[in-house]
Amino acid sequence: MSLHILLLVLSAAFLHALWNLLAKKAGGKTAFIWLQYAAGSLLFLPFLLFQTDQLITVKWELLLWFSLSSALLHIAYFMVLQKGYRSADLSVVYPLARGSGPLFSSVAAILFLHEKFKLSATVGLLLIITGVLIITGIRFKKEKDTRVTQGVIYGVLTGIFIAMYTLNDAVAVKTYALAPLTLTLFTNLFSTFLLAPFVWRQSMELKRELRAHKWQIIGVGVLSPVAYILVLIALKYSPLTVVAPARETSILMGVFMGSRVLGEENSKRRLLAAVLILSGIIALSFY
Repeated sequence: MSLHILLLVLSAAFLHALWNLLAKKAGGKTAFIWLQYAAGSLLFLPFLLFQTDQLITVKWELLLWFSLSSALLHIAYFMVLQKGYRSADLSVVYPLARGSGPLFSSVAAILFLHEKFKLSATVGLLLIITGVLIITGIRFKKEKDTRVTQGVIYGVLTGIFIAMYTLNDAVAVKTYALAPLTLTLFTNLFSTFLLAPFVWRQSMELKRELRAHKWQIIGVGVLSPVAYILVLIALKYSPLTVVAPARETSILMGVFMGSRVLGEENSKRRLLAAVLILSGIIALSFY
């Protein structure tokens, strides 16, 4: 992975951790998710003016297919993620979601995109996943912590959807050369329309969300697409098996934000996890 691509992915990781912090603080349900999609669509719609060449030459059936499938997967992802945030700590759900996602997406890339899995990428991925497990602080003991258990369930489910939409969108930009900005914007537009029937009778809930979480809605609506567009750009020039794990440096940022901003528990084990994850990123850079 080149330095230029690595900087793109690290910037995306920071923005991703930031919008997840905003989403966790909002604790929103369907109304919040729809509002952030609507806000993102409105704010990014003017940028289509810079994609006129792409819109003229694009194969519309491909754009509509990939953006619709991506929208369905992203909606499921947001629903499960927000449920996890309402049920457990950010420092459990976020690391597991972001850590299990690369594992699933890398396996899928090898199986379906025929990408090779070299030794350095294998070592890097194992180090990252080990660090993620240490960050969660999960212990194999008889008595169960309900919040941790729920965090594990929703975190892994979120990771599955991350892998699915990452693979879907990687095929769109790598195989069919769809522009990341165009794909992301159309995905947002489809998501807004698909969720509309579920919120059109929730006028009071929508007003409450706007009053209580206006800035979180705008923040997630802007930062989420920008972070993902940066990842899609990176995917055009690097294999999915490298980009997907490397972007998970957001785990460190997310756990730090959860500890500092939300006051969640922190301990020495996270220092060890940080060293392991950073070592994994270095190993990936030699892929």
